[in-house]
Amino acid sequence: MQMRHHTTLLFCIALPFALNACAQPAQSTSAAPNVQTQATPAGKMRIETVASGLEHPWAVALLPEGGFLVSERPGRLRRIAADGTLSAPIAGVPAVFAQGQGGLLDVVLDPQYAANKRIWLSFAEPGDGDTAGTAVATATLGATALTDVQVIYRQLPKLEGGNHFGSRIAFDGKGHVYISQGERNQKALAQDLEVLQGKLVRLNIDGTQPADNPFANGVGVRRAIWSYGHRNMQGLAVDPRSGKLWESEHGPRGGDELNLPEAGKNYGWPVISDGMDYGSNRPYPETRGREAAGMERPHHVWAKSPALSGMAFYTGRPGNAWNDSLFLGALADRNLIRLTLDGDRIVSEERLLTDLGKRIRDVRVGTDGDVYVLTDEDNGQLLRLVPPAASK
Repeated sequence: MQMRHHTTLLFCIALPFALNACAQPAQSTSAAPNVQTQATPAGKMRIETVASGLEHPWAVALLPEGGFLVSERPGRLRRIAADGTLSAPIAGVPAVFAQGQGGLLDVVLDPQYAANKRIWLSFAEPGDGDTAGTAVATATLGATALTDVQVIYRQLPKLEGGNHFGSRIAFDGKGHVYISQGERNQKALAQDLEVLQGKLVRLNIDGTQPADNPFANGVGVRRAIWSYGHRNMQGLAVDPRSGKLWESEHGPRGGDELNLPEAGKNYGWPVISDGMDYGSNRPYPETRGREAAGMERPHHVWAKSPALSGMAFYTGRPGNAWNDSLFLGALADRNLIRLTLDGDRIVSEERLLTDLGKRIRDVRVGTDGDVYVLTDEDNGQLLRLVPPAASK
């Protein structure tokens, strides 16, 4: 399929809380499509540029009516048409704390989107003074604006600093939503059940707290917690084959993790870790080693941090070279990781987009069998990857 390549997009200058209101016309060009290929063991993969001119895009949702919805970290939400045309910023996006790693983060479609046009957004929400915390809002998506915006989750307490907000959103198909977050670079909070930093949260889709959460009847704990001891979770997806939830998180200097988080379990940070202190290249003072009683080892760990971000399963396509794979974006390694799976077991690892030299922030799989990725750059791109079996 031939796609148009979108050239540089000019952004208005505004404070972070006003970025979503910047009035800009839709952008369109008729430039020649940008198509590359990359050799893989299974054959040539085709790489098509769907759109460019995005400012640090963070997440992409594939719209069933056609086109895409993309979040930009400074606080903008945009539509991308099938021909690569970018819309003006969609109005009504909540104010964001666009500092450091904060800003507008995940965007996903509600499980009943076809009927209700509801979307979900995660973002760094500003608090008093210089404080902020991860939050999640739902809204109805219109042609040019969001309506019925409701914040259904707030990480408490709000803290100062611009690091480790997470955050991804995933649905289990059983009426629950999971929200990943970070510990806001305050390591000890990941073990503290009285706060929400460093926790994977599970809510009912209406925002209420499930009666069967592991700490639902606890005293002095946050009842929304599903699992804890996490550092900074920026990947979250449900395996369509088994219904199991998988999450990925950044280690410090080394020790990026894949986990299959289970109810009430402690994933160890910072008491156990395979990573090192950035300054000393030794374990942090809080870290006792790689194992401890009552704490879970990672399902898979990278000794050298790829800096894992978005993740997506590729399943249900027998005969396809990528069937039964898990894709993960790599920010520091500037490529796309493909893990071949046998059930939950990781069989092999392949690196794609190695020649691109771009930070891969998000990855999603389309119903067409193609893979869509976002590059996290000043001039970020939405790319379509056509698997080897379909690339001629």
